[in-house]
Amino acid sequence: MKNITLSLAAILIPLAASAAEPDASRFQLERSGDHFVRLDRQTGAMSLCEEKDGALVCRMAADERAAYESELDRLSDRVTALENKSVINKALPSDAEIDRSIGIMERWMRSFMGIVKEFQSEDQGNALPQKT
Repeated sequence: MKNITLSLAAILIPLAASAAEPDASRFQLERSGDHFVRLDRQTGAMSLCEEKDGALVCRMAADERAAYESELDRLSDRVTALENKSVINKALPSDAEIDRSIGIMERWMRSFMGIVKEFQSEDQGNALPQKT
């Protein structure tokens, strides 16, 4: 049993390590003058990169930035619309709506109490004599 566990661990540990590493072939860097262009092969997104203090700093291309900004604006408008809708839904009911609700509840309670009284009268009519 111990051998099976060890052999299983020996197989799974390298698989877990390779899954944790990012895909090295996902991005492609091309030099363009004193800058780099980074292509994301999975999404097709392109970024302009430059070397600053020994690190590669990337920023979005202008057309991607515009698409990103328009998506942010669209989502912001949607959030605002949802917030306004929730404020409208939280408005207090009118007096007429309250009166109507109370009337419905009153009729329901009277009907329910009538049924309870019917059961009580049936129980009293069918009462068994005490034998103690």
